[in-house]
Amino acid sequence: MSAKVFSEARILESWGRNAAAWTVAVRDRKIDSRVQVTDRAIVEAILSRRPGSVLDLGCGEGWLVRELAARNIEALGVDAVPGLIADAMAAGGGGFLQVSYEDLATGKHGVLVDVIACNFSLLGKESVEDVFRTAPLLLNPHGSLIVQTLHPVFACGDLPYQDGWRAGSWAGFSADFTDPAPWYFRTLDSWVELFVNNGFRLLEVREPLHPHTQTPASVIFIAEPPA
Repeated sequence: MSAKVFSEARILESWGRNAAAWTVAVRDRKIDSRVQVTDRAIVEAILSRRPGSVLDLGCGEGWLVRELAARNIEALGVDAVPGLIADAMAAGGGGFLQVSYEDLATGKHGVLVDVIACNFSLLGKESVEDVFRTAPLLLNPHGSLIVQTLHPVFACGDLPYQDGWRAGSWAGFSADFTDPAPWYFRTLDSWVELFVNNGFRLLEVREPLHPHTQTPASVIFIAEPPA
């Protein structure tokens, strides 16, 4: 496939087209791995840091913000996809802002939090590298960056275990989903390097297990930025 197909812009285009279908899938609990494992896993990881405030980076339709706000945590969800933010705002239950990662990093929105949570929202190459470079500017002293993503070993499939763009897929989802977004695959070593090369101290690596398969449904990284 061409470089045009594998791009940051294509990720946003795809999610723009699939925003409504995604909101239905999440709210109707149609995604088994989320119901069984990963939703609970990200909440537990965040709560382990005892935050007063959380930024949900790539919040989608806003479920995590609502979950945290219900626990009396000041939560702000941001996303660059208009349809997803519109759905989040309509549901309420927390603060939401339509903004790109790059714009958020300028500091003009005045965001400063105890935890930045990225829950399956780091999909690109350059945009993800930008998040790691700028996240420390958005964190209070002793804050944490928490990333949950597909476990590279189990998400690799039959392709070579090396960094690179991959074609997306909506396999297992309803026919309402179209035009799957590409994503940038990183090995476990490459994820660790992103933290280390940007000065983060990796505190924990968690591998939440699916109760039926007893294989990791995801990997969660918990890190502190440079002092």
